[in-house]
Amino acid sequence: MTATRLDPITTPRHELRAEKARRNKEAALRAFIAKKAEIDAMLARLQGLSDDHFNAHPDEINWGHVGTLEHYADLLKRITDSAFGEGEYAE
Repeated sequence: MTATRLDPITTPRHELRAEKARRNKEAALRAFIAKKAEIDAMLARLQGLSDDHFNAHPDEINWGHVGTLEHYADLLKRITDSAFGEGEYAE
C-alpha cells in the first residue's frame, strides 16, 4: 500500500484532519495488535512453565519454591485486578 500525502496547499483543512485521523487510527491499531501478540507470547510461556510445574520436581519442593510462586501470583493478581476492575481497581 503506497501512502499518498495530501497537498496542504490545495486540500481543504477538514480533509487533511480526516486523513491525519485515519493514519493515526491505523497506527494505533497496528500498535495494539503488536502489543497483544507480545502479551499472548508471554502468557503462552507462562502456561508452558506452569504445565511443567515451574520446573520443580515434587521431591525437591521447599518453601523457597512456595515463595517464588507467591511472588508470581501477587504480580499476576495486580494484572488481573487491573484488567477486571477488581481489588484496588474496583469502582
